[in-house]
Amino acid sequence: MITSVLVANRGEIACRVFRTCREAGVRTVAVHSDADAGALHTRVADTAVRLPGSSPVDTYLRADLMVKAAVAAGADAVHPGYGFLSENADFARAVLDAGLVWIGPPPEAIEAMASKTRAKQLMGLTALASEEVTQADLPVLVKAAAGGGGRGMRVVRRLAELGPALEGARAEAASAFGDGEVFVEPYVENGRHVEVQILADTHGTVWALGTRDCSLQRRHQKVIEEAPAPGLPEPLAEELRALAVRAARAVSYVGAGTVEFLVADGRPHFLEMNTRLQVEHAVTEAVFGLDLVAEQIRVAEGAALAPEPPPARGHAVEARLYAEDPAADWTPQTGVLHRLSVPEGVRLDTGYGDGDDIGVHYDPMLAKAVAHAPTRAEAIRRLAGALERTVLHGPVTNRDLLVRSLRHPEFTSARMDTGFYGRHLGDLTAPAADPYAPLAAALADARTRSPFGGWRNVPSQPQTKRYAVGGEEVEVAYTHGRSGLMAEGVHVVHATESLVVLESDGLRRRYEIARYGDRVHVNGETLTALPRFPAPQAQHAPGSLLAPMPGTVVKLAPGLVTGSSVEAGEPLVWLEAMKMQHVISAPATGTVTAVRVTEGQQVQVGALLAVVQDA
Repeated sequence: MITSVLVANRGEIACRVFRTCREAGVRTVAVHSDADAGALHTRVADTAVRLPGSSPVDTYLRADLMVKAAVAAGADAVHPGYGFLSENADFARAVLDAGLVWIGPPPEAIEAMASKTRAKQLMGLTALASEEVTQADLPVLVKAAAGGGGRGMRVVRRLAELGPALEGARAEAASAFGDGEVFVEPYVENGRHVEVQILADTHGTVWALGTRDCSLQRRHQKVIEEAPAPGLPEPLAEELRALAVRAARAVSYVGAGTVEFLVADGRPHFLEMNTRLQVEHAVTEAVFGLDLVAEQIRVAEGAALAPEPPPARGHAVEARLYAEDPAADWTPQTGVLHRLSVPEGVRLDTGYGDGDDIGVHYDPMLAKAVAHAPTRAEAIRRLAGALERTVLHGPVTNRDLLVRSLRHPEFTSARMDTGFYGRHLGDLTAPAADPYAPLAAALADARTRSPFGGWRNVPSQPQTKRYAVGGEEVEVAYTHGRSGLMAEGVHVVHATESLVVLESDGLRRRYEIARYGDRVHVNGETLTALPRFPAPQAQHAPGSLLAPMPGTVVKLAPGLVTGSSVEAGEPLVWLEAMKMQHVISAPATGTVTAVRVTEGQQVQVGALLAVVQDA
């Protein structure tokens, strides 16, 4: 019987496994890099072990350190989580060789399926050789052979893009998974991403736990998932389940895993088998009434599954909250997460607590929110409403995008595919600011500064405040009167530093306000308070390339020096942040007049990287 489990992972993943362990009476062991020393997963575990190393990412990729930590902490089992070493056969063997229980599939099964090229061969499919790709094969997808999560993937639509795409994918895959192998496959445009959750025991039973649709993606990473996949004809759903069981049996699989497909024109195209749990496993748990982590532990202890899985009930939808700005090319965001709270009735899996810092070293996912209801329409409505009412104070997030996505007619009618954001991102990120939010912020600030209202027995000039809202500056005015704070065209019903109630045209609106420095959160909207008299700021020359996020300069274009000639759109600087590479390209055809960074240099958001003078 397992009594103590080390989770070889971090953040939300570790916290989710720990929750099941606590419910089962199993002691928990966390591991952490120096950057994660105070992270939530270290605080909720019974024991936390530091992983030595200079790189916040590489420490979680060291199998030897994980095994040493498990032995030192007295754990008798290791759960790999999902990500990092979860699909590493050598790690599984090292755990078993140390006499520990491995809560995962056999190393041989991981080895067979962890490489997507070998997995395709097992399913009777072949990948394209990169040197054999022709114009007729386009578009193609360059894809990392190991790992997942959208890292190490590039869509190629022109042959000239293939070489840079292969190089970029290899670098990103090596950084994220410690394996730079990539392959090329045909790119199925606008298909649906559908997957099947499997669970197998050591006695020959394999469950296919329905289907999931994960079509809403950005950068090949899933954003919204649901179970079951809506609108699939039953014969097609049955075919998908049968193919998933076939893949599991082909490698004598044990434990939880996921088989992924693209569905286009009513036909399934096998993508890969992930030999681990996935972030979206929660929607399957909700529909089948299962705890898949608990089932993993039971299977690892040798228990047998029932001949058939429990019946599915209702529908579940999951949305991933990311610290990123979808309107700015999904740029990751950093800073303090002051508060995160969702309404009751929605499951929230997160690796952050109030006051935690969102750094640059790891994936920008803050949490996943899951709603379950008898029907798909009810589950969507419940999740969209809960996200809209979620209290979220901190960096810019994709929360508004999620709410709009869930309410988009293409999604509500189940007509979505993997091209959803390519078609609708502009509309989904268009500003929809509440015109009274800046006034509410100003009135709350006035009450904070003058708790007695500041009324004087002589007429006073209006007070003004300026805010940045959605890239625009807004100025609002109010006055202090005998009856309190007043604003033109609006009746101020109530005003305190945290709550303002305004009435206009017979409609009463309630605004909850929280302020952190110059950042003001008004209901679900974020404003930045601007100084009354702006200080002179350093001006950047036209054509300046600025860092869109804090990160590491991992590569400069070959020969990038002052005086170089560049073409518009030519990649010049590669930044790595939150396990993803971001390419900064020349804004115009011209001449490089300055290069201010070197490879390996850490930069902050807004740092000057280079300058290109327009020809």
